[in-house]
Amino acid sequence: MKKTNKYSTRKLLTGIWKASYGARLQVAICAFVGIISVACSLLFVYLSKEAIDIATGVSTGVLWHYGLGMGILILAEILLRATNTWLANTLSVKTQNRLRTGLFERLIKSEWEGKEARHSGDVLNRLIQDINTIVSAIISTIPLLITTAVQFIASFCFLYSMDSNLAVMLVLILPFFALLSRIYVNRMRHMTKAVRESDSRIHSVMQESLQHKTVVKTLEQSESMINKLQGLQHNLYEEVKSRTRFSILSRTLVSTGFSMGYLTAFLWGVFRMQAGTITFGVMTAFLQLVGRIQRPLSDIARMIPALVGTLTAAERLFELEETPIEDCDHPIRLSHTAGIRINDVSFTYSDGNETILQNFNAHFAPGSVTAILGKTGAGKTTLIRLILSLIHPDKGTITFYDQEQEVEASARTRNNLIYVPQGNTLFSGTIRENLLLGRPDATDEELHEVLRIACADFVEQFPDGIDSACSEQGGGLSEGQAQRIAIARSLLRPGSILLFDESTSALDADTERLFIQNITSLPRNKTIIFITHRTSVLEFCDQVLHV
Repeated sequence: MKKTNKYSTRKLLTGIWKASYGARLQVAICAFVGIISVACSLLFVYLSKEAIDIATGVSTGVLWHYGLGMGILILAEILLRATNTWLANTLSVKTQNRLRTGLFERLIKSEWEGKEARHSGDVLNRLIQDINTIVSAIISTIPLLITTAVQFIASFCFLYSMDSNLAVMLVLILPFFALLSRIYVNRMRHMTKAVRESDSRIHSVMQESLQHKTVVKTLEQSESMINKLQGLQHNLYEEVKSRTRFSILSRTLVSTGFSMGYLTAFLWGVFRMQAGTITFGVMTAFLQLVGRIQRPLSDIARMIPALVGTLTAAERLFELEETPIEDCDHPIRLSHTAGIRINDVSFTYSDGNETILQNFNAHFAPGSVTAILGKTGAGKTTLIRLILSLIHPDKGTITFYDQEQEVEASARTRNNLIYVPQGNTLFSGTIRENLLLGRPDATDEELHEVLRIACADFVEQFPDGIDSACSEQGGGLSEGQAQRIAIARSLLRPGSILLFDESTSALDADTERLFIQNITSLPRNKTIIFITHRTSVLEFCDQVLHV
């Protein structure tokens, strides 16, 4: 079955052009510097021809003048190359940062997908490798293409002015080159995409295995994960071999054509010099110009893999950009303690046939404390996701209300919620930095207060207190300690509805009881919802809801 590309080459090129916004002036400067370098190289050819003709007595002139001019041109080209390197390197970092920030922002603000369409390792691979490929094309390849085109045209015109027949013979290779390039690009796009996808799978396996290293060890699956990685690497190796074989074959054909063109120019010049129709200086100019005509074509042949890689990278980034963005503009904050009404809600996940919730009704009055109980898979977490507007009902309504207004649940009402998920959700950094994610302007007094409410005041006993460091996912802390710090972080948020999704699962019974007492003894300006399996929480609740 023949594979088809998801996006047309024209659309991908348009996307790359849009990605170059903000860097186009600098790219144009890089191209202009390259064009000046081409002019210097052609002037060097002319001066070297004249110097040789003067040295052989064919022409008259001051030889050292031409030698001085050639030296100046060499220094100028060195300076131009240094300038181009400086511009390219500095611009490359700026463009990478801009593109990566833009795409990262889109992914962070995108709609929640439940079962994510792509592994996080694959997404990171695209954010790093594919963006680097795009930036390299914008900053390096595009200016080089412009410079190469100018060099080809200028060299051809120069050679044509000296010998039109030879110039025409040398460019007869172009139709063959164009045909081969078209075949090459189409085939290489498929092969390069396969290589990139294999690389992403390898990245995903390594990331996931290291992230869950404890699970891998306790399941005694270290060898299994190593074998899985080796299998994926073998697939990558075979795909790279196939791509390399095809690339070598194509380049060999092109190189053969170039070599034959050079041989033709050499023999043509030798016979004409033997016949006395050209000078030795003209002969050396022939050979230099042949190189400057064929080198652009050779450069393009070498750039084709990079161009193909760029199209593949653009396609992979386009797939990420298709993720819809949540409408979070103009958040709706209820002024008073909020309640929630759930009316006749039904929901089924897109990848399943079973209805999780059907004609479900519930009411969480402002200031109430509710426990939601139910067996695993009954829909407790789904209900929380609906309240958070991470997913939306197939039918029915969810509304937030206070004594002044009533609004339908959406991403815009999420700021009224304080959500504490199950498990360890700390980031690498200090405990203070983790807490301030709840409210960046919180004072030390407020930080210590939420730590007390969350039974996390053990932090005060650490040598560095709240400035103590913890590694990825709260490394260095127990599960219960990390969970309590995560609860404290959430309590800093200004919303009036507290959602605890099994968020005390790692706490012992005494600590859990003390925490619930702290939470429920606060002034009744919060609506509290506990998703739990533990019946010990029920005595603190106004109502119990079974799902």
